[in-house]
Amino acid sequence: MSDGVMSVGEGTRIFPDVEACIDCGGCVVACKRTWDVPRDEQRISISTMLEGQEGADGMNAASGRALEAGENPGETAIPMQCYHCSDAPCVSVCPTDSLIKTDGDFVDVRDDLCIGCQYCLSACPFGAPQFPEEDEGAAKLFGTGGTMDKCTMCEERQDVGKGPACAEECATDAILVGSPGEIADEMEKRDSGVFFNDVAMNIIFGENAGEFA
Repeated sequence: MSDGVMSVGEGTRIFPDVEACIDCGGCVVACKRTWDVPRDEQRISISTMLEGQEGADGMNAASGRALEAGENPGETAIPMQCYHCSDAPCVSVCPTDSLIKTDGDFVDVRDDLCIGCQYCLSACPFGAPQFPEEDEGAAKLFGTGGTMDKCTMCEERQDVGKGPACAEECATDAILVGSPGEIADEMEKRDSGVFFNDVAMNIIFGENAGEFA
């Protein structure tokens, strides 16, 4: 496994070290190749914030630490995907219980129950839910979103001891996988700051968010 994958399986989380991300798109390619995701669909994307802007003095390569210090982080690339949140808003708002937290702590979609209402998309602060069928067939005819699709955190790969493809193939180990404590320790070892605010961290890590303090 890559250095960014510290453990796999039950209770693990996936989380970006934005200070290590170089916006190469390797994670996107790895995901598409592994799961045969069509060219115009994606389960992970790289969002660029403050494009072209310089960070505060000495903070250009330290966007997380800049934010923690209340400084301008400058241009920042963020791998965005489903983080399989501890307190997943998508699960809370799903009217058909299509979205569930599994015993292994993954957020799964039960395709046969999804009605394409897109409540999950409205609830997710990270924009993870995708609706690739919304312009097709019955979904277009009836104005629904079709069946929701998102990152599975490569649950099937983790079942056989492998890390998520995006994390395994990340050239800079910017996508971290492990227990909340392992991820927090790795961020501290790297002296990387957390880019998300307290509200987002509580959603992702729940009662373990304090480990990143």
